[in-house]
Amino acid sequence: MSILLLIVGIILFIGLVVVHEFGHFIVARRGGVEVEEFGIFFPPRLYKRKTKAGWTFSINALPLGGFVKLKGEHDSDTEPGTFGAASLWVKSKIMAAGVFMNLVTALFLFTIIALAGMPKLVDNQFTVKSDSQLVTSNVLVGYIEPGSPAAKAGLKSTDELTDIGRPGYSPVGINNKDKLPQVTKSFAGQTVELFYVRDGHHRLARVTLLDAKTVEASRKTDNPKGYLGIIPADFQLQRSSWSAPVVAVGLSAQLTGLTFQGLGHALGGLGSLIAGAATGNHTARQNGQAAASADVAGPVGVFEILKSGSLLGYQYMLFIIAYISLTLAIMNILPIPALDGGRLWITLISRGLKRPLSAKREEAINAAGFLVLVSLILLITVVDVKRFF
Repeated sequence: MSILLLIVGIILFIGLVVVHEFGHFIVARRGGVEVEEFGIFFPPRLYKRKTKAGWTFSINALPLGGFVKLKGEHDSDTEPGTFGAASLWVKSKIMAAGVFMNLVTALFLFTIIALAGMPKLVDNQFTVKSDSQLVTSNVLVGYIEPGSPAAKAGLKSTDELTDIGRPGYSPVGINNKDKLPQVTKSFAGQTVELFYVRDGHHRLARVTLLDAKTVEASRKTDNPKGYLGIIPADFQLQRSSWSAPVVAVGLSAQLTGLTFQGLGHALGGLGSLIAGAATGNHTARQNGQAAASADVAGPVGVFEILKSGSLLGYQYMLFIIAYISLTLAIMNILPIPALDGGRLWITLISRGLKRPLSAKREEAINAAGFLVLVSLILLITVVDVKRFF
């Protein structure tokens, strides 16, 4: 089941790229701008086909997004049917269409998830309390300390803990993460049976917990230990009915705020990284790299997140896809050169100043932005590889 969900998650992720680019595609054609190519991902090309309508469909190798190539994309182009010759209103609609499509997709998915069961993943997560019903509450294994009793017993992240107890006695149910430390403390130093669920199968492991003396002594060090050696996490699903669209809007606003906070940390870390590299301060450079990449993920990170999500059920998987769609909308409205928002703001500013950019200058700005963007993705991918492997 988890493999199937992972495959579905990857297909849906690719679908976000298609939906985004389809927004540009349909609005451009309706605005009288000719489309030359509709591409999924970035070149080099893996597949291309010329359509009867005259535009090319392509699938490319670099999973960094997608593109719609329009005729005469420079603001200085004047030939009929080109992007440059279109009115400012049409250009603005074309560049904002991808953002609109991703935002609508995110709201639609969050509404569906609220109806099916919304994972509670954010502190004080937005919900309409009068129309919110808790349908699932599980305790999952989060972080596992290397060499701990949990690690020796073969536990894995996302295993669902259900009961724990001494052999031959009735086990104690684990219904929230705060109960686990209390129960393991009462069984300190003893061999217990740990009941858990993995991939839908109920399992049993015998675990000898650390004794109280060892745990207390470790708390005075830089590596405190637990009796079992895991960090548990509550996994709850809340279902809404009439308020599902309201929850979708409220949660999207909440996640947007958190995303901007993460971007602020990432930009601050990037500044430290650049300053550290320029001054030769190795510590500042390392701290900057860690801060710049802590709240973001590249292609490798997205795959690992989808893989983890596939173990937690379709609601969690859809939540990830919806959040990625929302993030794409946010990123593409920001004034970042080479992205939709950057091109939109450059066009608006140049038109406001009544000094249209030359094709050469426009290409230079977008190329510089694209180079910075690719460099950041490469940096994040390196960090993701170290983080997950």
